[in-house]
Amino acid sequence: QRTRLADYDLMPSALQAAAGADVLVVLTEWPEFAELDLMKCSTLMRGAAVVDTRNVLEPAAVRAAGLNYEGGGRRGVR
Repeated sequence: QRTRLADYDLMPSALQAAAGADVLVVLTEWPEFAELDLMKCSTLMRGAAVVDTRNVLEPAAVRAAGLNYEGGGRRGVR
């Protein structure tokens, strides 16, 4: 069930939030996001960009899932 709040849609899971997304932006280190099934996520997303502001994802794992990784604050890792 979707809940509408201003211009935001609240989704019951991280994977459901990724479905149809152009960009996945990780803003929390919660386990649900840190342990996200990246392969499943890549099949659900419309785009392929991942912006990890909390550095909870492994860049190599994101790339292995066919997604493009951009991490916040990691030196030399894009």
